Amino acid sequence: MDLILRALAVYVILILLFRIVGKRSLAQVTTFDFVLLLVVGEATQQALLGDDFSVTTAGIVIAALLCLDRLADYLGFRWPKLGRALESMPLILLDDGTPLHDRMRRVHITEEDILTAARELHGIERMDQIKFAVLERSGGISIIPAGREA
Repeated sequence: MDLILRALAVYVILILLFRIVGKRSLAQVTTFDFVLLLVVGEATQQALLGDDFSVTTAGIVIAALLCLDRLADYLGFRWPKLGRALESMPLILLDDGTPLHDRMRRVHITEEDILTAARELHGIERMDQIKFAVLERSGGISIIPAGREA
């Protein structure tokens, strides 16, 4: 039972920390972010397993974490307000070619980030060619080109 309680505690701590840090950090992983995730993984492993590195212990912890993840998904589906608190909602960053700077500052996204996504997805070169730019729940930026009829 101690393993399951540890798994629950670590799961909740990681969810809260990644929610505070923001979804953008998960969408574009830099070298620094990758190293940080490796270190977090190692620290998490130590907190979850303690001194017992047996396959049985690892299996129990993995099963508990997967069950917690499925439970969080179910609870978010069952209670949409909880789901929004855990996952957030898509956020419009650019409206009809006009950057919404207050929102962009809040999620640490620059105009260059939006233009990068626009170039990669649609070959768009200028902000005025974009109707909407949306920061999705996954952390990616969706681009809706100007001139598309709704």
